[in-house]
Amino acid sequence: MKLEEKRILFGCVADDFTGASDAASFLVDRGINTVLLNGIPNLDFTLDSSVKAIVIALQIRTSQVNEATSKALRAFDFLKQLGARQIYFKYCSTFDSTREGNIGPIIDRILEKYDIPYTILCPSMIANGRVVRDGELYVKGIPLNESHMKNHPLTPMLESDIAKLMEPQGKYPSLKINALTLEKSNDEIEEIINDFHIKHKRFYIIPDYFLEEHGERIVELFGDLPFLTGGSGLVNHLGMKFLMDIPKDEINIPIKGIAGRGLILAGSCSTATLAQIKNYQDTNQLSYKIYPKRLLSGEQSVDTIWDFIIENEGKNILIYSSDIPEKVRKAQTFGREIISNLIEKTMAEISARAVKYGIRKIIVAGGETSGVVTKALGFTSYRIGQSIAPGVPIMIPLEDESIRLVLKSGNFGQEDFFQRTLNILE
Repeated sequence: MKLEEKRILFGCVADDFTGASDAASFLVDRGINTVLLNGIPNLDFTLDSSVKAIVIALQIRTSQVNEATSKALRAFDFLKQLGARQIYFKYCSTFDSTREGNIGPIIDRILEKYDIPYTILCPSMIANGRVVRDGELYVKGIPLNESHMKNHPLTPMLESDIAKLMEPQGKYPSLKINALTLEKSNDEIEEIINDFHIKHKRFYIIPDYFLEEHGERIVELFGDLPFLTGGSGLVNHLGMKFLMDIPKDEINIPIKGIAGRGLILAGSCSTATLAQIKNYQDTNQLSYKIYPKRLLSGEQSVDTIWDFIIENEGKNILIYSSDIPEKVRKAQTFGREIISNLIEKTMAEISARAVKYGIRKIIVAGGETSGVVTKALGFTSYRIGQSIAPGVPIMIPLEDESIRLVLKSGNFGQEDFFQRTLNILE
């Protein structure tokens, strides 16, 4: 099947794997048959005619700017070859980026390459407490720069005003559209945008989005733009728009559960994941903690962790390296990249052994951890199923449909997320 023979409604590029599954889940929840690709496939890639949306996961959130923009451009080019009616750059709802990028540079390159005058910056995801009010990003009512994200080890967020976050990393100015302005007529808003466009060839629009009706209004105003950017909250409302173009017999079918034990791998140090680990342990479930210092010394290894899993045959097990920020910083004194690479390599090898051994249910907490796990497993495409929590779907690798994967961003999910997921997968 040649690429040019197919046309998809929506093509999305996400800056990490959990972000991709997050966005895909909202499309599926609307009934849109969606495939998630881990990286850019080869040109012999074939596409089922019922697939209406494709989400490409790239592990570029903390990559060097040039590498990140190059990969993103190739991914968007691929989606354009598939005839995507609209393309979308999905980043984290906490706008994870540094002063150098990578959000701004990627957006700028797309605007320039396809000669697009403007797009929107819309990170809101109300279901997880991320909202934009007067152009500022809040996390559960707290300004972004005062939230737990200010201590993020890779992308510390020291500003909550989205326009100011973009200033050092993007080339163009921002136009804020607050909630009161959203209530104006389409013609009045168009006039505001046109007046700004007269002064600026390219720019970003930052709409308020702290109520779900704001998402609906944003899609009404900007839903036909060729290029949009933001979190997965807006994808939810875009899904409703695309659903009108899909025949009823092509609506997505829910995924069934599967028997057997489950393995949970947690690498995120977010507040939410730490609470989920504690909740799981408080219910007397098995867990094993990875200590960076012990990994370095050889006291812990892939083999010792695997022995623990084998010794507890038939039981669900949580393997985690997550810890509070103070202890993470202390461990990083041994070398941040050395520690990070060692933990990720360990998690990846454990996941690969587990699948080879016959464990069919793998749950992963953390974007970076999810990225290395999916790479280790070697699957390249996934059918997306129903959501465990907002933005966290069940995934079936098309290469092995006996496996169920659930990959979540560190900040997502309820406190009982791990046990809840195991129950649903059953």
